[in-house]
Amino acid sequence: MLAITVQTNDGQRLSRPSADELAGLVLRIGAEDDRFLVVERVPDLPDVFVQVWHADGEDYTLEHRDGSAQRHFEVRLDGPDPVAAVMTAWARGDAGWADGLDWQPLDMGPAPEPVPPPELGADERRELEDRLRLTLACGYTDRARLAEEAEEYLVSGGRRPLSRAQAEQLADRLWLERVGEQTGWLGETDPERLARAFAALDADGITAREHFSCCRSCGEAEIGAVGAPAARGFVFFHSQCTDSAAAGRGLSLLYGGFDGSPATTTAIGHEVVAALTAAGLPAVWGGDPSDAIEVRPLLWRRRLGG
Repeated sequence: MLAITVQTNDGQRLSRPSADELAGLVLRIGAEDDRFLVVERVPDLPDVFVQVWHADGEDYTLEHRDGSAQRHFEVRLDGPDPVAAVMTAWARGDAGWADGLDWQPLDMGPAPEPVPPPELGADERRELEDRLRLTLACGYTDRARLAEEAEEYLVSGGRRPLSRAQAEQLADRLWLERVGEQTGWLGETDPERLARAFAALDADGITAREHFSCCRSCGEAEIGAVGAPAARGFVFFHSQCTDSAAAGRGLSLLYGGFDGSPATTTAIGHEVVAALTAAGLPAVWGGDPSDAIEVRPLLWRRRLGG
């Protein structure tokens, strides 16, 4: 799998495709409603991407950008195979992936005006950055949603302390800070072990969802609609549970049987504990169906994606 996300003409996003899947997408484009692909790295990096545009009967226009408008280039290629080869080499980070092509700088027009720093007091700035860092530590956001949170978090009455441009600049700075941190994580992390346990449970008839809904009551009301019709039960954790895990306080898992009986809930609890144990995670639970299953100690290092 390639560590990229591909966005298609109709707004769909495909995460971590294979090289063959990427080549198939390049081969497909050309029709009036399907003419371009945008490829970003995982984790996403601001202003770093490759993209291709093609109309049937014309050459392929391949572009790449490397951090700024002054580092934006294009080249025209006569078929899908060389395009797919270059994009795959870029995705893999191959040395010399851009060599041998007649790249031309693309004129992006006048440089935008510098973004002024937001007018925030020290306490407000600390509160905002602490909240955004917690969101990043949770690991379920992307750059666009982080910027939206930055823009909206301190809004009160008619006061909007951050413009969209200021919010995007702050979000990108903290995003890159977190990307830098995760480059030092080696091997499988606890959230990846948890994802593996949840995948096994889901395949075995227990609807398992991460970071699901805002609270216990909403999650329990909604979980029945998202799994397989024949699912026997469920397990999930909501966003407040994720905050707790990211803050180092462990993770609470909520579970139950769809028939509502304590016996089924207890049986589901035992299956959840067994799946966690098989994935190498600790589970604290005394067998009472009214108690949450606690996963602790837990080192919450969830890698960022798009």
